[in-house]
Amino acid sequence: MGKAMRIKHDLDDITELVEIIQVLKDVADTKFHDLANRKDRFSRFGESFVEFFRMISLSTVRHPLVSNDNPKIGIVGVTSEGGFMGDLNAKTIRHIMAEKENNPNSSLIVVGRKGVERLRNVQPDMKTFINLDEVGLYETAIQIKDYLIKEVMEGRLGKILVVYPWSKNFNLQKPRTIKILPCDELLTKQAEFIDSIESVIEESDPVEVIGYLADMWVVCRIYEVLHDTSISEAAAQSQQLEASVQKMKKDKKGVAAAFGKARKGDIDKSMREVFTSRMMSGGGRR
Repeated sequence: MGKAMRIKHDLDDITELVEIIQVLKDVADTKFHDLANRKDRFSRFGESFVEFFRMISLSTVRHPLVSNDNPKIGIVGVTSEGGFMGDLNAKTIRHIMAEKENNPNSSLIVVGRKGVERLRNVQPDMKTFINLDEVGLYETAIQIKDYLIKEVMEGRLGKILVVYPWSKNFNLQKPRTIKILPCDELLTKQAEFIDSIESVIEESDPVEVIGYLADMWVVCRIYEVLHDTSISEAAAQSQQLEASVQKMKKDKKGVAAAFGKARKGDIDKSMREVFTSRMMSGGGRR
């Protein structure tokens, strides 16, 4: 096999890899835009909830999920299970550790196998949630919500912070920290609305109503966090794959140039061999 043929095999391999990586990038692009377009549902859901709480807040009832003075903090750290997420996961874990340092007596609750592997030594007895792909985002959100609400209602935790990878736009992903409990933000948003309700008839116990609505609000926020993590995952994967495609295309150009040079060299070599053979044959006849 000539040198040109060996290089040709390498060129074919690179061409196939570029096509495969491009397909993966297109899939990641489609996933990002599809998930980003679904974000509007959370805004509409939040607006509806503010309206509910605007009415309920007219009572003087206090509920631990909406307002409490418990100083104990739980930090929910969310990492991605997808590929090409090493850099963003590392940034998110550093952000989780920074929150932990700012709140030394806090407890870690980690979502995602990658985060569990990196943070296990920090708090060996931490609560973990893994196998997101097998369980599903919504079911995972329900499990996290049930655990957090139980901890708050039983007084072991008072405030819940969530650190997760967030995509500001397609080109920028970074760790973000939000507070989901107590969900007093529902009450503070009342100022955005004109209060046209003078009185509310409360047929059910206000504590139970507030607890039920807060329960739904928390699972919605957690699901939104997991949804945002999936968006960041798709954007980060697309960027990594784009970088790989560009690198492979650059390598392909180099291999293609080497192939052209090698093919020319093989042709020159063949011509020399033919010319030499004819010269030798002609000399023998004379």
